[in-house]
Amino acid sequence: MAKEVKSVEYGLEKIFEGAQDFLPLLGTDYVEFYVGNAKQAAHYYKTAFGFQSHAYAGLETGLKDRCSYVLAQNKIRLVLTTPLVSDSPIAEHIKKHGDGVKVIALWVEDATKAFEETTSRGAKAFMQPTVEKDQFGEVVRSGIYTYGETVHIFVERKKYDGPFLPGFVKWESDYNPTDVGFKYVDHMVGNVGWGEMNQWVKFYEDVMGFVNFLSFDDKQIHTEYSALMSKVMSNGNGRIKFPINEPAEGKKKSQIEEYIQFYEGAGCQHIAVATDDIIKTVTEMRKRGVEFLSAPPAAYYEEIPARLGKHMSMMKEDIKELQKLAILVDADEEGYLLQIFTKPVEDRPTLFYEIIQRMGARGFGAGNFKALFESIEREQERRGTL
Repeated sequence: MAKEVKSVEYGLEKIFEGAQDFLPLLGTDYVEFYVGNAKQAAHYYKTAFGFQSHAYAGLETGLKDRCSYVLAQNKIRLVLTTPLVSDSPIAEHIKKHGDGVKVIALWVEDATKAFEETTSRGAKAFMQPTVEKDQFGEVVRSGIYTYGETVHIFVERKKYDGPFLPGFVKWESDYNPTDVGFKYVDHMVGNVGWGEMNQWVKFYEDVMGFVNFLSFDDKQIHTEYSALMSKVMSNGNGRIKFPINEPAEGKKKSQIEEYIQFYEGAGCQHIAVATDDIIKTVTEMRKRGVEFLSAPPAAYYEEIPARLGKHMSMMKEDIKELQKLAILVDADEEGYLLQIFTKPVEDRPTLFYEIIQRMGARGFGAGNFKALFESIEREQERRGTL
């Protein structure tokens, strides 16, 4: 079975040198959700997560079949899209999956070239290269399918200075809660079915030029009851990271199996957002009603100095404060990280969020896997899905 590869062993350049950066990807442009009621979902993300009103498209802008609200917080843009008619692919997506991520949009220099490069390598086309124009300039977009019904859209916006995309207008609102300190999307995790992880690892390697720079098997990611396997894919400049998870055999149903059961297929399990001050961010989110997974036992926090080792001297956070907020801590050779996970933000136990603060560490909290998954299992037990 695969073993974890520590990034420090080779250096960042060595890890990513296998990536063929032929697209290349400049960053995450936006994440689009298909949701049952975008107006209400937008209010939730503004209130609980501190996103700001950014752009809008709907009946008032000439759309007849859907409306979209765009929210922003620093470098993160979320698009919440709702169908206005029942005879719609968007409505069918929501009927099957519930609210969930449909589009992971990637910012590129040349959307036409990105489409040609990926489809020539075997990607299934979702959107042919399309030029969209308005008074602010033009945007070129194209897209391909990936796992489940999730798609990547390539966005080229170097000739555009409008609020979001052609067809959208600036969305101004009197209600703008302060942000909570989110900076950018750190990574996005996809859950796939039994035996499918390596298929999608190969897809990202062959079609998108990514490299598999971290792998975890079911000996590393397991509890008494369940297990999973995961491989982390990254593009050449390291700006885009997509861990891919699949279930593994265990005594009871794993979180991946639960997700696939309720999402009815493969999809985006969670979005990790970066912050520079996780204590401040989580404290504010808790005040606004966001629910997080429960804290591990006290012994977990007593072991933090040993887990951090040489990095303990640079740690500024108070361990008792971290314990109070249920924030987890892990380290690798390059530094440490702090992370915490929300409970699912939908009624179906599917999508959730990770809040992460990196203090030099480039890993994904391997030392926290057991504590994290035991917390998830406690929630599964309450739901009767373990």
